[in-house]
Amino acid sequence: MVLTRAGSMGLAALRRTRPSLLRWGRTLCTQKAPVEQENNRWWHGSFDPPLIKDTDEEGVASAHAVLVNTTNQLLMTELIRGMSLTFFQLFKEKSTINYPFEKGNLSPRFRGEHALRRYPSGDERCIACKLCEAVCPAQAITIEAEMREDGARRTTRYDIDMTKCIYCGFCQEACPVDAIVEGPNFEYATETHEELLYDKQKLLENGNKWEASLAANIAAEVVYR
Repeated sequence: MVLTRAGSMGLAALRRTRPSLLRWGRTLCTQKAPVEQENNRWWHGSFDPPLIKDTDEEGVASAHAVLVNTTNQLLMTELIRGMSLTFFQLFKEKSTINYPFEKGNLSPRFRGEHALRRYPSGDERCIACKLCEAVCPAQAITIEAEMREDGARRTTRYDIDMTKCIYCGFCQEACPVDAIVEGPNFEYATETHEELLYDKQKLLENGNKWEASLAANIAAEVVYR
């Protein structure tokens, strides 16, 4: 191939500038390599994250500045939304009640203070089968029994330690005659431990006091038995 005079001069100029181009490329590579290496080390958790300036050389906001500003705006938005929700709740109907003058509704299956029930004739329901004593996981029930003159078995002692009771309802579920039940009363706090050791007389008094509610609750539970 025959080169013209202009072509040969251009080839010679390219050969002269080639070393300078190579040096310029090496300079760029050596400047970018440490930055990329540090970023890679930070990504893998072996180096602190690189510092990001608020503005670059051209005056454009950096990613860090945009992230901070956006976060501040979102937090202010959430604060305003929370305060507005609180403000509008002032004009809605109150969800609270004026306890103890007002009381909420209780489920028929609520497990409250224990009681021993009687038959409508006044006779005790409990037949001293001791199933409630056997099934009680907290061993809070103590029963003693004897035979009466008519051949029926009745309890002479029926004690419940209310401080042991876990209100599981097993005693009520195990009773075949619905004698021991947990009533709707939940307001029986005391000042001493001894007041929470219920005997047979205390349980029968609770039954007499709450019999109407107890009978209604048991009737409502029939569908679940």
